[in-house]
Amino acid sequence: MSDVLDPRVNSLLARLPRREQEAVTDGCELVPLNVGVTLCMPEDTIEHVYFPVDSYISLITPAGGTESLEVGMVGNEGMFGATLLLGVEVAAFRGLVQGGGAALRMSAKRFARALRQQENFHRMIDRYMFVLMTQLAQTAACTRFHLLDARLARWLLMTHDRAHSNTFRITHEFLAYMLGVRRAGVTEAAGRLQARGLIRYSRGRLAVLDRAGLEAVTCPCYGIIKDHYIKHIGRARATG
Repeated sequence: MSDVLDPRVNSLLARLPRREQEAVTDGCELVPLNVGVTLCMPEDTIEHVYFPVDSYISLITPAGGTESLEVGMVGNEGMFGATLLLGVEVAAFRGLVQGGGAALRMSAKRFARALRQQENFHRMIDRYMFVLMTQLAQTAACTRFHLLDARLARWLLMTHDRAHSNTFRITHEFLAYMLGVRRAGVTEAAGRLQARGLIRYSRGRLAVLDRAGLEAVTCPCYGIIKDHYIKHIGRARATG
């Protein structure tokens, strides 16, 4: 395992006992994930799992026709490909790299072997799978019942947590795609948040100016998702 980047900045791996952490990361390679790259499509065979370090991945499900909706997000608090734990070797979602950076990649075969051989690792992935399922369910409820401004604030807070930066690249078109609404609706909602001094958006770059303000605007879903993670896994660790 290369020492170019400390693998312990992935929160799941950081919580393993040192011996198991080394056993797991020895089976990984550090790879770059570029923005906009699709790691897999629904029904693709899962060949690798990813433990993001400073990258983050959107989980996107087809909504019918050409429409799609983001139902989850994975950063250095988790992993992509956890459904292999259930013995299912095909992807349920499109995995789209939303934030570029590094990730630890492990083949599906090595992942299955690590689950068999490393007891603490297996328990950690069990807990993460439960947390991920609650994120998917809460996001579905949020999409159905909550107003766009609150949903946009939730999405921005979740992205802010995983980007580990106050600024990130995003377009209104991509935001509309993630939230499953028309671009005009996202433009209006983002304009209202900007008018309140919570964010600044210019030329495809968004800056979070007032995180506490966004937390006041967001729906309860953000806190529920975060509380589930803390309760069952612990507080996610920052990069760097």
